[in-house]
Amino acid sequence: MESPMNKLTTSFAIAVSLSAGLALTGCGATTSSSSDSNTNSASPTKEAAQAPDLTGTWKQTNSASKDSYQEAEITGDVITINWVSNGGDTKSIYWVGTFTAPTDASTPYVWTSTRDKEATKSALLSSQDDTKKLTFQDDTISYSASMLGTTTIMRLKKD
Repeated sequence: MESPMNKLTTSFAIAVSLSAGLALTGCGATTSSSSDSNTNSASPTKEAAQAPDLTGTWKQTNSASKDSYQEAEITGDVITINWVSNGGDTKSIYWVGTFTAPTDASTPYVWTSTRDKEATKSALLSSQDDTKKLTFQDDTISYSASMLGTTTIMRLKKD
């Protein structure tokens, strides 16, 4: 014989299940409008994914030192990349170039930045490449940086 407590627990579980089922069914109901051209389809509409906003400050995540790294700032149609040292007290220009913002959410997003020769001509630690290929994927901007015959892939995340 079933105890009164077991009956109560079972009844409560059934009531909760039925209530949840009815509530979920109600959420899935569609309404039709007289302006609908096709009343037979109830396909869900997906909001279009937005293009990422890359403006702001980005900091290198794969530096061997917490006090020496690269930092990028994207404002408008310009990207500026600096070598940062002394815990942020010293900044030296590595790259100043064009930035083209993504127009959709597809990744990887790759753009070619053209160096601003006037802005980098007197910077001793700047890249002398005419262009630089940068990639945005998985919330990270990456590019190759070369200095004294050594090339490293820089990976930066938004600060």
